[in-house]
Amino acid sequence: MSDTKPAAEVGRVVRTGGRRRLGTVTDGLVEELLSPNIGGPFEMFLSTFAPGAVLPEATLRDTEEEGYLVKGELDVWIGEHAFQLSAGDSFRIAREPFRWANRGETEAMVVWVISPPTY
Repeated sequence: MSDTKPAAEVGRVVRTGGRRRLGTVTDGLVEELLSPNIGGPFEMFLSTFAPGAVLPEATLRDTEEEGYLVKGELDVWIGEHAFQLSAGDSFRIAREPFRWANRGETEAMVVWVISPPTY
């Protein structure tokens, strides 16, 4: 199979092996861009949280964000509220401080959508 992407896929399709990794300062977190590009009104990415990974201090972004937990468990704090999420759960963050922790023994995976894009 050729390494060349068909012209029709450019800006429309992201294949599993063709995801771009996005920068992060948090150990234990890998983010992969699922959106074909980052030039639109939102971005979608897959966040993989290693067991024990934690964002210890809340972060606040001027964004609307939603996530869907595909695999594992993840603790999420949104504003003053704490939530224990499991695979199949989803959440919304609307310009509120948030943080997260994977206290489980397996990785957690979240499909995350953010508007406007942050990367």
